[in-house]
Amino acid sequence: MSTTTTGATGKLDAESTIKRNPHPDFKAVEASRPPFNPSTAFHYTQTPSPAWAPGSGANTSAPPSTAHREIDPYEPGRPAVHNYKLLISGIVPRPIGFVSSISGDGSSTNLAPFSYFSLISHDPPLFTLGFSGGYARAKDTLSNLLATKECVINIISESFIEAANYTSINAPEGVSEWAFSGLTEEKSRVVKPSRVKEAVFSVECVLVETREWESKVEKGKKTGVLGIVEGVRFWVREDAVDREGVLIDPAVLKPISRFGGITYGRVTEGFELPRPVYDEVIKDPEIAKLAKPKADGQ
Repeated sequence: MSTTTTGATGKLDAESTIKRNPHPDFKAVEASRPPFNPSTAFHYTQTPSPAWAPGSGANTSAPPSTAHREIDPYEPGRPAVHNYKLLISGIVPRPIGFVSSISGDGSSTNLAPFSYFSLISHDPPLFTLGFSGGYARAKDTLSNLLATKECVINIISESFIEAANYTSINAPEGVSEWAFSGLTEEKSRVVKPSRVKEAVFSVECVLVETREWESKVEKGKKTGVLGIVEGVRFWVREDAVDREGVLIDPAVLKPISRFGGITYGRVTEGFELPRPVYDEVIKDPEIAKLAKPKADGQ
């Protein structure tokens, strides 16, 4: 979630440059808003348009006068931070990987949230983590991962979002965020880093590989590292998972996601939408008329 360099000073400078927080006095702005409503329970609704039919297109359209703006990410003079802020506000909501790790010598631990995080495979269970800066400017989590080849990914819930957010503090290298969060370390089964006991779902992981990225604007500058990790043990709270251990209840998980700036999102409702089966739907003559050969390049 943060694009920071190692060390408190570097982190502070980076955060000042990015300017994620748009409010000079956040607490005053927060006080003007309605209080968080914990009684809003997860529930299912109908789909946005239950009467939608194949070929109908969008449920609603933008105003006729609305046009799109073309943006070249490499336009001369466009700062890379502008692409960062655009992307984190457009690729939403993003899941958050709450990663715990331990240093190579075992002397220090680390706990940090990452919204450059995703699931990419189930066999084997593989996840991606995106780290800002190259190997030479590795964050504590990346340094620990490279040294030990281990970490734990925890999923953040409503019940500890403030604690999780506080772990993004610009603490100096070697200072653990666990104490600032007040969260509970729980021993893992396979890897050395602890899992977060308060997390409804956690995954013990081992490193598969990493790859460093180079800026296309400033030649030679290393700007990021991709980490791929494999899940080797799952932990799910008993009241959140079904008997077969295959489905986690979103009403118990209460996951938190990331939007742009300093905005988070909660999940309070969902709808179910089955995937269509081609051989079944084309039995309808009107739908069958839509079955056209793909154009070149599609």
